[in-house]
Amino acid sequence: MKKKFIIALTTLLALLSLAACSSEADKVSYNVSKEADNFNVRRRVTVINTRTDKIEFTVSGLISVDTSDKKKLIIIAEVDEGKYKKHLINMTGNNMYVVEDLTEGTKVNKYKYEVEYMPEAMIPVTLTNNE
Repeated sequence: MKKKFIIALTTLLALLSLAACSSEADKVSYNVSKEADNFNVRRRVTVINTRTDKIEFTVSGLISVDTSDKKKLIIIAEVDEGKYKKHLINMTGNNMYVVEDLTEGTKVNKYKYEVEYMPEAMIPVTLTNNE
């Protein structure tokens, strides 16, 4: 029993010492990310084609961005009280994204929501019916 207590106490002290080593930037980064995931931060995501240097997609508003999958971005936007929209953006070797925090000095409608497609970046498609 005494041995288990000593092991538990040692583990707890080790965890506390590791937690104390985190920097102020780590704490701020965590807090800002948590606020954004709770839809309290106005942000803009821009997807850029790195081959053509053209913007392919932008979305701005109260958004949460999941970047855990290198092949896709998952963007969830709060568009009204308790109402959300979800966007999946396929990431290839020819594009990159930028996530910007727009909160400082922004005085806008909390639920303003925008999605823009850049038509010049779209590849035209022709559908035919061969009966």
